[in-house]
Parts: sequence; C-alpha cells; structure tokens
Amino acid sequence: MHPPRAKSEPILDIQNLSAVFSDGNGDLRALDDLTFSVQKQEFLCVIGPSGCGKSTLLRILAGLLPPTQGNVSFRNEPLVGPRRGVGFVFQNANLMPWRSVFENIALPLEVIDTPRSQIQPRVQELVELVGLQGFESWLPRDLSGGMAQRVAIARALVHDPDVLLLDEPFGALDALTREQMGYELLRVAVHASGGRTRRKTIVMVTHAITEAIFLADRVLVLSPRPGRIRMDVPIELPRPREERVRYTPEFGELAHRLREAIG
Repeated sequence: MHPPRAKSEPILDIQNLSAVFSDGNGDLRALDDLTFSVQKQEFLCVIGPSGCGKSTLLRILAGLLPPTQGNVSFRNEPLVGPRRGVGFVFQNANLMPWRSVFENIALPLEVIDTPRSQIQPRVQELVELVGLQGFESWLPRDLSGGMAQRVAIARALVHDPDVLLLDEPFGALDALTREQMGYELLRVAVHASGGRTRRKTIVMVTHAITEAIFLADRVLVLSPRPGRIRMDVPIELPRPREERVRYTPEFGELAHRLREAIG
C-alpha cells in the first residue's frame, strides 16, 4: 500500500494565476485566474483539450516561465525561477545523443560539480529504480521510446527533487508501452531510498482520461483556452491499483464525468 500522505501545508500553492503571450497581432491569454494547491506526496493529473494551457501551466510550476499575473509558492516561498527541488520531464526524452544512459542520468549532478564518488552510486540507484540495469553504456539511438523515457525520468530524479513535473511523457509511445510506463511511474513514485520509503509529489499533464484516473489521487480539468479550472476531482479508488480497477463501475463513472467536463 502507498504510505498515507502527510496532512500539512501544500508543497505548491497557486493563486490567481494567468498567462498572456503578446506578439504583433495582440495578446493571447493561455491561462486565466487559476487557484489551486498541491499537497505533499500527492499525484495530480491535469487534463483538458489541446491548446488549453496545460504545458504552459507546467512550465510556470517549474519556474521556467513567469506568470503574467498571480503567484506560485513552493514550500511557502515565491517560485521565481528553476529550483533543485522541482524536476521536469518533457514530452520528448531530450537525451544528449552522444552520452550513454549512465552519462545522461548523471548530467544534472555534473552540472553542479558533484564529486564523482557521489555520482556513481546515485546514478546506479536510479538505473536500477527505472529497470535499466545492463543498459548503462547504451546510447539513446539504441533505446526504445519507453527506455528513453525511463532515462529522462531517472535524470529528473537524480538530484532527488521534492516535486516531479511530467508533460505528457508517454504521448509518443504505443498503447501497450504507455500502459506499462504508467505502472512503472507508480512504482517510481513510491520507492525505497537510503533505507526509507519515499513518495514523490507528482504533477502530470496527459490527454488520456483513463490514464489520469488510473494514476492520480486527483484530476484537474481545464477548459478550452483560456484555461480555467472547470473541475477538480478526487480519485478515491484504492491503492495499489491493479488492471482490473479499470473495469469497475466506479472507474467508468469517473471517466464519464471527466469526458463531460472536457466537453
């Protein structure tokens, strides 16, 4: 069973957030007045129609893009740029083609001049966590899509962030691989490290309603652009979740509600 989430201050707090992009043709409002929070150890999925600002929201939460209006707090402090406590996995793995699996995962630690004696065991721990033992020396060109995304997830986890943000990480995978990666992500979200069981806070953007229901503790539905919060739905299906939960009446009812909300 997953350990219970701590009842405490939210790890991410978003207040009256809007994002507007300007060009020579005027302003484009991507997000409009979003207010919500993310609790420690929560798995939140964000869904909505294409172009509703989901990826923009994730980049703001990563500190990669400043909001036009509103505030984002991380651990009760204003988020004004990238933080080591926040990891990001993009839609594409974006691996460096000339670096091996091991070297790609190690890169964030090398950037901050981590001693090699500390890099080796940490990277090997992540290699094992994502199931890539024996592939440490492989180059990205030799990896399947699912394996490449495992490397990207390991790279985002290597500096042990408190929050992991994922932007449609399985969108380019076939249906069976995507389903397998969902199980892998649940396993990675709760893992043993240093003798302790640790659960990450995860915010994931996805277009797949059933994927969101299966993975998440809560699903946030955004409206068509400009993205506004149309529905905030707790997913109270028991954990650990097995394949058969997808065929229960409760799962079907949740899927129906979310499809109606997207419109």
